[in-house]
Amino acid sequence: MSVKFGVFVPQGWRMDLVDIADPVEQFEAMTAVARAADADPAWDSIWVYDHFHTVPEPTLETTFECWTISATLARDTERVRIGQMVGCNGYRNPALYAKIASTVDVASHGRLDAGIGAGWYEHEWLAYGYGFPDAPERLRMLREACQVIRAMWSEDYATYEGQRYQISGAINEPKGASGPPPLWIGGGGEKVTLKLVAQYADACNVGGGNPEVCKQKLEILRGHCESVGRNYDDIIKSTEIFLLPLPAGVDRDRYVAEAPARLHLSEEEFARRYWVGSSEEIVERLQGTVGTGIEYVIFYIPGLAYDHDAMHQVAQEVIPHFR
Repeated sequence: MSVKFGVFVPQGWRMDLVDIADPVEQFEAMTAVARAADADPAWDSIWVYDHFHTVPEPTLETTFECWTISATLARDTERVRIGQMVGCNGYRNPALYAKIASTVDVASHGRLDAGIGAGWYEHEWLAYGYGFPDAPERLRMLREACQVIRAMWSEDYATYEGQRYQISGAINEPKGASGPPPLWIGGGGEKVTLKLVAQYADACNVGGGNPEVCKQKLEILRGHCESVGRNYDDIIKSTEIFLLPLPAGVDRDRYVAEAPARLHLSEEEFARRYWVGSSEEIVERLQGTVGTGIEYVIFYIPGLAYDHDAMHQVAQEVIPHFR
């Protein structure tokens, strides 16, 4: 099975632009990564997050807004698909979300992967005045949002009457470059989120690269597909992996020890989240993940705003093993 690969561009959310002072230069550094991926056929897509405040702690550092940069990167690239992992439903009315996505899909000439999820970053919700409903309510909001989005992407005069969202004769033209874009739902909640994937989504993102978790989530998704009469094979199964490739010839222990400070990561987050290894080690580890049925891998590679070498290393030494 041929696997597709995407890469996140540095937009600031993960403190990945802090060593560039000027905001225009920050934006251009992000764009340069997108263009580098666009120029390399190993990469199928570029991705952004939908957040307003930096993580793990809110700071006064730059965080570029998700849909604005999706639109600009759509015009700065020609080949790669452009996705959000994932759009936060609570930040935009879902009818507006559908309209924005349709517009960006046309701007990209049909290269949009429209991501959506329930959202989780409480500090942002409260700071921007969205409140912060509990998790069950956010999931109920997401369920209705999916119905609204599908209506906006399929009906001439979209109408929906829910408890949380209502639209009446909403016109959304055009619906996309050649029809609506694929809808990606992020999250691995087994009772609700994965059922929404089976009902409404074209793709999912689960497991964080962990083979055991990916396998479990995909088995549950298959069950939901059977219960709602959906063809499981019609859904793209993706996972997100935080990756630090080791360049050839480096002192491994020193490089890894210095990485958290160099990349503005906490030691705890780095140790918990990141895959670290040579290209050969990454290939071996990734084979276990792909063996669970994952067919799309999206890497977050730190430091790309300042140096593209790690991205080129993955493109040249890892991705060809899965094509």
